[in-house]
Amino acid sequence: MKRNILLSLMLSVAVFGHSQQILTLQQCRDMAIANNIAVRSSNNSIEQAKQQQKEAFTNYFPQVSATGMTFRSNKDMVNVDLGGGMAFSMLDKGTFAGVTAIQPVFAGGQIVNGNKLAKVGVEVSELQREQTEKEVLLTVEKYYWQIVSLKNKQKTVEKVSEMLNSIAKDAQVAVDAGLSLNNDLLQVKIKQNEVESNSIKLNNGLALSKMVLAQYIGLDENADIDVEGAAEELPEYPVSLKQDANSAVENTPEYHLLQKNVQATNLQHKMEVGKNLPTVGIGAGYNYSRLMGKDNDFGLVFASVSVPISSWWGGSHAIKRKKLAAENAKAQLEDNSQLLKIRIQKSWNDLDDAYKQLLIAQKSIEQSEENLRVNRNQYQSGTINMSDLLQAETLYQDCCDKYTDAYSQYHIKIIEYKQSIGI
Repeated sequence: MKRNILLSLMLSVAVFGHSQQILTLQQCRDMAIANNIAVRSSNNSIEQAKQQQKEAFTNYFPQVSATGMTFRSNKDMVNVDLGGGMAFSMLDKGTFAGVTAIQPVFAGGQIVNGNKLAKVGVEVSELQREQTEKEVLLTVEKYYWQIVSLKNKQKTVEKVSEMLNSIAKDAQVAVDAGLSLNNDLLQVKIKQNEVESNSIKLNNGLALSKMVLAQYIGLDENADIDVEGAAEELPEYPVSLKQDANSAVENTPEYHLLQKNVQATNLQHKMEVGKNLPTVGIGAGYNYSRLMGKDNDFGLVFASVSVPISSWWGGSHAIKRKKLAAENAKAQLEDNSQLLKIRIQKSWNDLDDAYKQLLIAQKSIEQSEENLRVNRNQYQSGTINMSDLLQAETLYQDCCDKYTDAYSQYHIKIIEYKQSIGI
């Protein structure tokens, strides 16, 4: 008795431990952002850019260097002949040490502009992560609605299967009564086999789609998951989403990246100019030496000016090259801004088209459902044959599947439009 109770408990734990996980669309989105490799790589890129910004900031600090040397030679380094056979030697060992600190006062704007450029680099990395997140979320939506579509097609297959079972019973009764040929029943059975075959394909496709979604959002590919969504009734026309393309384009990360490219190339041009300007620094140092057994030390302060004369020969060409690059970046901002506006309009047109296709698909379901009802009544009254009835059933199934596909496509077009306007 105790053994049976223990076995029941173990089975209960196993069942509850492997229960199916039902996921909402928002849960899938959150899990993908948290676990997707591309997003994590983007986060690392942001951290790299921040470390580079901190590195650039250290150029404001004094540059400190220290040197030290001690030596011992196998003979004296200084030999003096005094004449008359007299001479003396010295300096066969010694020690030198020193430390110098130089504070840059003017570096042609290279330090200031270098820090500004590093800041732009951080902002660019953050915008690139935003783009990556958009791509990841769009992919999640596609996987999610693909599963929804397949699940609804399964429901359609189940409904059609029930219809065929009912038609098969009616055909069997008619054959038994001698009112119909056995060929009618065979046609129904062939159609049932076709529906069963489609059901197997749908089941396999659904299982594979769930595996892909699970892997993409960071779960084990064999995790038992399902999605909460379904192809429901017709939604309202998304007029509230529509925005003016001219104003919406400025909210997109693509537009901001173009702006950052203009800033970066302008800063690079300024830095190139700075390389050809004099640099000024002030410094202080301390030196110590021990030679011939005597200790000596001294401190000093100094100012330095460095003029890169030889760099001017090629520097003027480098400055012109950077200036042309800045002009190109500005032209790209203007040109690509127009392309972004066109993309926004196209995304809205695609969304509008998807909604209208959904309307047509819904209307087709209603019409095909009525057509199927009429054909079934006509078959029962003997005015049409079984082929006509099965054709009407096939048309109904196709219309249901088209509505399911249109519903999923509509939701994908919504996120594509939202992303195109930066929300």
